[in-house]
Order: sequence, then structure tokens, then C-alpha cells
Amino acid sequence: MRDQWVMHSASVGLGRRLAAIAVTLLIATAWAPAATSATPHAGPPGARHDVITWGASADRMGDAVPDHSYRLVVHTSVGGDGLRIRLSNAFGDGPVTFDTVYAGLRREGAELVRGSNRRLTFGGARSVTVPAGDTTYSDPLSGRLPAETTLVVSVHTAQAAGPATGHSMAMQTSYAATGDHASEEGADNWTERIGSWFYLDSVTVRTGVETGAVVALGDSITDGWQSTTDLDRRWPDYLSRRLQTADGGAVKGVANEGISGNKTLADGAGQSALNRLERDVLSHPGVRTVFLFEGVNDIKAHTGVTAQDMIEGYHTIAERAHAAGKCVVGATIAPFKGWSEWDPTAESVRLQVNEFIRDSGEFDAVTDFDRTLRSPYDHERILPFFDGGDHLHPNDKGMQAMADSVNVKALNAC
Repeated sequence: MRDQWVMHSASVGLGRRLAAIAVTLLIATAWAPAATSATPHAGPPGARHDVITWGASADRMGDAVPDHSYRLVVHTSVGGDGLRIRLSNAFGDGPVTFDTVYAGLRREGAELVRGSNRRLTFGGARSVTVPAGDTTYSDPLSGRLPAETTLVVSVHTAQAAGPATGHSMAMQTSYAATGDHASEEGADNWTERIGSWFYLDSVTVRTGVETGAVVALGDSITDGWQSTTDLDRRWPDYLSRRLQTADGGAVKGVANEGISGNKTLADGAGQSALNRLERDVLSHPGVRTVFLFEGVNDIKAHTGVTAQDMIEGYHTIAERAHAAGKCVVGATIAPFKGWSEWDPTAESVRLQVNEFIRDSGEFDAVTDFDRTLRSPYDHERILPFFDGGDHLHPNDKGMQAMADSVNVKALNAC
């Protein structure tokens, strides 16, 4: 058996080639995606389409740096071939030129599996200039990328100025360097460790048309704060691992579109869920289901937001997602008593909003994170076993409990 992803690289020696194949086949064997049964989404036999396998919401990141390389470490969900990446300049005020862009498989740290680093092109060209406010997709790569792969995308900014675009709180160590080192597979020049993703906002693969993805639209809990860095223990990560082995489910892709501090209604820490819904969710290919878990930041900010305000925001998101042909799963707001901004007024709004989420029929399905995480002795608090320490964000165990509480069949409801 040969792995086309690695075998495509012709310049590597035989010994290195065999070592790379061995490592990549180990990954492929460990994370082989389960077969899926026919669904109402199935097209003609052999029909295929693009599905998002990784995503991160874009935001303004400070000043862009020219002649700088970024080695971005991401963990995919669904497997497939024809890998493409999307580069974003959504928050830039001028063009950004990427003259060297590669995708490879990580060995450890900033080092790649030998022979796996492959150049990406854009409309057949090796470089691409992304205008301010825009995004661009790469051409597809031949070969198959296994499910649950640690992928490394390396980019060099030949020209960049003004605000950079990226995702601040990655909960994943990536790397940066001055100059162009994107094509290198070794780690020697990648001495700068960073905790953010720059410019990359999605990875897609090509799969059977019956396979789809779920996008988690959320705040810092979805973003993974208080989960362990570099171990992929955000609740969408745990959900992805469940989906790859779930019987009969067509939803295999998971995109995490959480932003720390994000609100449903108002811009601030990133654009609001309402304002970023199109770019961060609906624009991605293969999305079957929108998983909405927002609201605690609106409530605890004490800006006068009422339960009715929140309900109207949820209704608008659900209406727009349904109009785009997507399922919508609503998640109740988890307890946060003990956090500095908690008070009885905020708690009253939370309870009213959760009653709407559970009982209104607005959503195709409901996941009750409130009941999953709350203490049986005080429903206003997170169970201490799940508490990351600040009484708002779950720890690794809490993240896993959240993912385990999701009804996988409900993600395939539409």
C-alpha cells in the first residue's frame, strides 16, 4: 500500500521516502474514517464534493509583517483527497502577497515528515495576492489526507502591511520565522513559538457527496480556553473523534468557529455571531449542520441585553441557516456562578434563554450543555469536577462531557 500524499514528492531519497511512508501509513491506519451509509444527501454513484475538515474564525490580529514565515499546526477531522486551504485577508486594509505556500505532515514540533511538504498553487500560480477584505482558495493537491491528521501549513508573506488577519487563541503551538522558510521540512529556522494562527482560516478535502460537516459557532468555551494546549481537547475535537467512528452518520467534518469573548448580538471580541455567520459558517463547503452555542458573554456583560433580545438573535441565525439549507442545533448556556460578572439578574436571563432553546421548537435539535455541566447540588454552578478553575470554562473532562452529550444522530437530521 502506498500513500499518494507522500509519494508525490519525487526529490526525496529512497530511505527518507520509506520512512515518510511508514509514518504516514501509521497515521492513516490509526485514524481511518468509518464507512458511511447512504443518506438523503447522496447524489449519483461516485459523486464527490468539498467538505471543510478544519476551520478557525478570522479576526483582526495587529500589524502584518512582510517577509515573514508562519508554520501553522492544525488538526483535521474528516479525511479525503484534493486538499485545499483558504487564506483570509478579511480584516486587512491592503493586499497581502503570499509567494510561498506549502502543506505537509508534522513529525514533531516544527519538524515535518520528510518528503511530505508540498507546494500549494493558486490558479496554477505559485504566489497569490489576496485583496483587503477577501479570501482565496488554493488549488487541490492530489493524494489522500487521512482523518484526524496533524497538518502543517507554511506560508511566507512577501508583501504585507496594515492589520493582519488570523485567529488569536489557537490553544496550539505554531511557529514563525523571518525570511522565507516555508519549503523547509526541518525545524532549525523555526525558532519563534506562537499561539495564534495567521491568515489560514480553513482546510477542505474532497469526499463522497453523502459526507458533510458540522460547524460549531461559539465563544471561548468552544475556542477551547482552559483545555490543555497542544492536545486537541476542545469539545469540538472530542466530537470529531466520536464522529469518525460513529455508525451510520454522514457528518464527519468538524469546524471550530469559536472566538474567545464573542457575543451573539454585538461586535467586540470578533464580529458578533450574527455578523460573522456568512463568512465563518455558511461560506464553507459541505456544511450540513450549524451548532449554535453562544450567549454567555452577552448576558454577563450587563449591557442591558434581555432574554427577548437574545431570542431574536437566535431566531435570526436559525432563520438564515435554514434558508441556506442547513440544520441548526441549539445549545443551552452553561452555568457560571462564581465568575466575577455573575449576579441574579444575569442568571435570570440565562434561565429564560435556556427555556426558549429547549422548548421553542426553533431548532432542529437541542444539546443541553447546562444540564451536562451543572452541579446537582447547585444548578447555578459548574460541577467542580468539570470546572477549569474560573467557574465559567470547563476543563478537559468537562470538554469531553460536552462532546459526549451531543446526539450524533441529530447532527444528521436534515
